[in-house]
Amino acid sequence: MTEDIIKNSNKKAEKGDAVSVDYVGKLEDGTVFDTSEKEVAMEAGIYNEMRDYKPLVFTVGAGQMIKGFDEGVVGMEVGEEKTLKIPPEDAYGEYMEEYARELPRDAVDFTPEVGMQLATETGLRGTITEVGEENFVVDFNHALAGKTLIFKVKVVSVEA
Repeated sequence: MTEDIIKNSNKKAEKGDAVSVDYVGKLEDGTVFDTSEKEVAMEAGIYNEMRDYKPLVFTVGAGQMIKGFDEGVVGMEVGEEKTLKIPPEDAYGEYMEEYARELPRDAVDFTPEVGMQLATETGLRGTITEVGEENFVVDFNHALAGKTLIFKVKVVSVEA
């Protein structure tokens, strides 16, 4: 087993490989929105005690990750660090105005509040972004839609 690890320590990640990475995800303004590193999460004020902070494991090219992240690790080897700048089209897509819907307050049996999460019967998830006297707005865009994402990635392991 040790021989396999040593043998794979300089293996470059390629499609089909199981890759383990540590990462810090930031917006262009430097705001950290996600990380696999507990200390970074605590410093950024996004620490969640229910989460297990450990390297992210995924299969390269299997569609488990956003396109820019998936493609960005190809060719990296164990111990290598890289910064990936991922435009919206390779992340969560462009922000779509038509995905924000205005609904009448009297059509629901709860009191809408900004930040409240809703799910439709078809599985769509949205966030209430505005509440008025008679209407409220639910935005079904992904929270990171329309944003360029910056990921600092470090490969922990690569297994064919």
